[in-house]
Amino acid sequence: MSSWRPADAKAWLLDLDGVLHVGGEPIPGAAEAVAHLRSRHLPFRITTNTTTRSREQLAADLSTMGIAVSAAEIINAPFAAILHLRHIGSPRCRLLMRDDVQSDFAEFPTSDIAPDVIVIGDIGERWDYALMRELFLQIRSGARIVALHKGKYWQEKDGLRLDIGAFIAGLEYATGTIADVVGKPSRPFFELALSDLGVRSSDAVMVGDDIELDIGGAQAAGLRGVLVKTGKYRTETHTASGIEPDAVWESIADLRSV
Repeated sequence: MSSWRPADAKAWLLDLDGVLHVGGEPIPGAAEAVAHLRSRHLPFRITTNTTTRSREQLAADLSTMGIAVSAAEIINAPFAAILHLRHIGSPRCRLLMRDDVQSDFAEFPTSDIAPDVIVIGDIGERWDYALMRELFLQIRSGARIVALHKGKYWQEKDGLRLDIGAFIAGLEYATGTIADVVGKPSRPFFELALSDLGVRSSDAVMVGDDIELDIGGAQAAGLRGVLVKTGKYRTETHTASGIEPDAVWESIADLRSV
């Protein structure tokens, strides 16, 4: 680990799942950590790859856990995808995501038959061979993949769950194409958060439980990275990654000492 001190940070990015809560249960000290940032007038954003809820819904969820965060303080992967699609133009989209989140993409035309872009988020157990074959053929016909993220797995109350990265990687392998990944660990995602905060990358720190997406992604974008030992954290995964965080905390509660 470097000689950098968390007290040097001027702005904070906090992951959501595994850092502030696990399966809807707040991690002890999470509410107090957010309140501590506010008391010190340190700007922050919740930066999450969660694709099942809108920013407004995520803010409401956090409120029920006693964590006071506004929708404007949340930057999620669907929001990053909308900005990316606007940059492309007005593509016909096939939206593979929960219905609640699809409404955020209402400005784009949709087509499940001949899409220009296949936007992939979380669809739970709807993944099957028939769907993968449909997507495979559409990509072979020229459709572009926009992945809200490419996570491998996440932590739920009953253990680890396979994430959408496995299906995206399979489609990339079969079609010989590369997805546009808009969530963590993509550099544009971190740059979006930094721009929203109005700070330089060297002044910001990311707190996360994923050594690759959170810490590796943040460091590649010029930020510092603090790894917490909650959520999906596993010692063996950290060791095998070859990524060295700038600090390691037991949990987000350690932020209160900054």
